[in-house]
Amino acid sequence: MDTELLVVGGGPAGYSAAIRGAQCGLSATLVDDGNIGGTCLNTGCIPSKALLSATKIVAEAERSEDLGIYSEPYVDFAEMVAWKDEVVERLTSGVEQLCQTNDVTIVDGQAHFINDHTVRVDDEDIRFDQAIVATGSRPIELPGFAYDDAPILDAAQTLSLDHVPPRLLVVGAGYIGMEISTVFARLGARVTVIELLDSVLPQYDTELTNPVREGAAKLGVDFYFNESASTWMQRDESIVVTTETQNGKSTEHEVDAVLVAVGRIPVTDGLNLESIGVELSEKGFVETDREGKTSRDHVFAIGDVAGDPMLAHAGVHEGIVAAETITDKDPASRSAIPEVVFTDPEIATVGESPTAVRERGGNPIVGQFPFSASGRAMTADKTEGFVRLVGNEEGRIVGGQIVGSDASELIGEVTVAVENGVHLADLESTAHAHPTFSEAIMEAAAQAFSKAIHTPNR
Repeated sequence: MDTELLVVGGGPAGYSAAIRGAQCGLSATLVDDGNIGGTCLNTGCIPSKALLSATKIVAEAERSEDLGIYSEPYVDFAEMVAWKDEVVERLTSGVEQLCQTNDVTIVDGQAHFINDHTVRVDDEDIRFDQAIVATGSRPIELPGFAYDDAPILDAAQTLSLDHVPPRLLVVGAGYIGMEISTVFARLGARVTVIELLDSVLPQYDTELTNPVREGAAKLGVDFYFNESASTWMQRDESIVVTTETQNGKSTEHEVDAVLVAVGRIPVTDGLNLESIGVELSEKGFVETDREGKTSRDHVFAIGDVAGDPMLAHAGVHEGIVAAETITDKDPASRSAIPEVVFTDPEIATVGESPTAVRERGGNPIVGQFPFSASGRAMTADKTEGFVRLVGNEEGRIVGGQIVGSDASELIGEVTVAVENGVHLADLESTAHAHPTFSEAIMEAAAQAFSKAIHTPNR
């Protein structure tokens, strides 16, 4: 079998690259191990957000007494999981249809390179002109906490449970750990989070993460910081996990299940990339340039396997850029990649923070607006958080941070501004519909120039 473009891996990065390559006129073949849609659609982004959305309804119903609404929702978890699975099925089958519509050939199986221009998939050899590796990542496994031991779970296994564990221990307070903690705490589980560092979501500043920690605490989540999980043992129907601080103090946690969410590593096993001269970093990621090109000009790598940012939407953009580079379409360079944490409240960021600007010697212009001063936030009873915009010395927007309801949706406007070098004054002078959450973006831009109407100016 011959193909002009071979893509290995059918996650968002891979299928996007294959489709764009076909749209650009190449014969495109996508090799996937039967998990079309990758981690994101099957076991990550989509199922987690489905359960977050469903459990958000439960949480809001339980805390709506201030609005004069009294209810005690009944949750049929089996039906909730079935609905989640149906969403996943619709999306994954939709990806297959999109590939077929765009004349992308799908080959089931695992590929490994046998020479510069050939991969073997089971007993079939596929010759290619250009290749894109998009094999993704998998969870890091802690020593002594193997995922094949029933009570020790990775994120995918936790999202596939058929019951709510009464007591859940989560190792890692990053975005995966915090999102899944939110799901099960809303469903009534007693959740305990262990974190090696001293805060939740340690990659963000505490002004953003404090509302998330407070929101989790209201759901009953307990936190143990500066601790690591060392061992576990079975005790009757429960398991006991021992954690240790850096000074050697140990604590025992008796729970029913353990989620380990301490990061992800690239999947390159069996690809045989080294044999064709593709270089890997010390941590096993494929080394690439801005267009995704590896140390071999005809082999590209995109998505998680190429390293940070390990985000599905970043992988999609990288796939499009790689395919357009291969076909000499002069791809647009995309530098503004938003990050979102779907906790309660949500966190969304893009570009630089005020601290980052100062660290590179700049003098940021910062505007901030609290949702507590937003009419729409008040009418929705969602006044936690704020919008913060960061401009450079000329007032061009170089970053933004949002914590609050629907931050994941609001960050899109800020991302457009960062990507296109929009001036703070442009957002300040653009009318936003009232009453809406997006008015907070306009007000934050105005506050940067001491022109805010609905909040005190600095």
